[in-house]
Amino acid sequence: MRQRNLAGRSVGAIGYGAMVLEGYYGPIDEAESLSVLRAALNAGATLIDTSDAYGNGHNERLVGRALDGRTASALIATKFGIVYEADRPATEFMTGWGFPLRLCGRPDYARRCLDRSLANLGVERIDLWQLHFPDPALPIAETVGAMAGAVRAGKVAAIGLCNANAQQVRQAHAEHPIASVQNEFSLWRREDEVRLFPTLRELGIAYIPWSPLGSGFLAGTRSEPADGDFRRYNPRFQAGNLDANRARFAPLDHLARQAGITPAQLALAWILSRGDFLVPIPGSRSARHIEENIGAAAVELPSSLLAELDSSLPTLDPQGGTLVT
Repeated sequence: MRQRNLAGRSVGAIGYGAMVLEGYYGPIDEAESLSVLRAALNAGATLIDTSDAYGNGHNERLVGRALDGRTASALIATKFGIVYEADRPATEFMTGWGFPLRLCGRPDYARRCLDRSLANLGVERIDLWQLHFPDPALPIAETVGAMAGAVRAGKVAAIGLCNANAQQVRQAHAEHPIASVQNEFSLWRREDEVRLFPTLRELGIAYIPWSPLGSGFLAGTRSEPADGDFRRYNPRFQAGNLDANRARFAPLDHLARQAGITPAQLALAWILSRGDFLVPIPGSRSARHIEENIGAAAVELPSSLLAELDSSLPTLDPQGGTLVT
């Protein structure tokens, strides 16, 4: 697979986001989850992204079991900062999907989360430790200072931010080198290309797009979410918004056929075309779809198709809000 640089390591250009294995898209059993994770590793997805918030640590333990001693070849990224304990002080953050998250970036909480993640993953050092959301109640430098301490202690190789803006990135990077920023980015969430990418290029920071397939929409999953599917919270999948988005994004299917690739591969290849510092992390519960996604790393979109796609971007304006504005 085509390689890219992340946290001082060479990684496959397409990673894997393990959040999908926690039942957010419907039930999935342990054996199936382990099989899917191993399929991702075997297909060449070097970067495996998880979080202590996914299943309250279960997802990390799942990733740890799937590694089977392959810690040297994989780059494991995890996150902290979302609070589930009711008795833990936290800052409430309202999402664009209509529900709040409880966040904490306090140094003592960060250190506690780190020790738990190390135990969950079964490793002595985390390759990439990320702040899941900046805590609005704290200067980001205070949280990053604690993360830097973990690097000095040898418990973490590199640190990153998630759901951060350019100002926060600069403030954090001034405290300690930031290896990566993980934000939502795809053909239906493109703002960071203007508002963040110049900062990342200047500072030499990698970018990890989460939800690069628009929670499956850009891969062709455009039916109304079933009960128990977390996409029911996503305004872009609701009622009239879903119908409008089907119509607006239908031209992508034509462009994919024109290129002889799948809609998912078109969406991922477009992301890779935006710069060599991007490593998207599509998630899938199907080994076949993982192979399809990984295949996007070998796709070189013709300049004529890229020009046609770029010229159509103004019309690809999805209806409905986003998780993080």
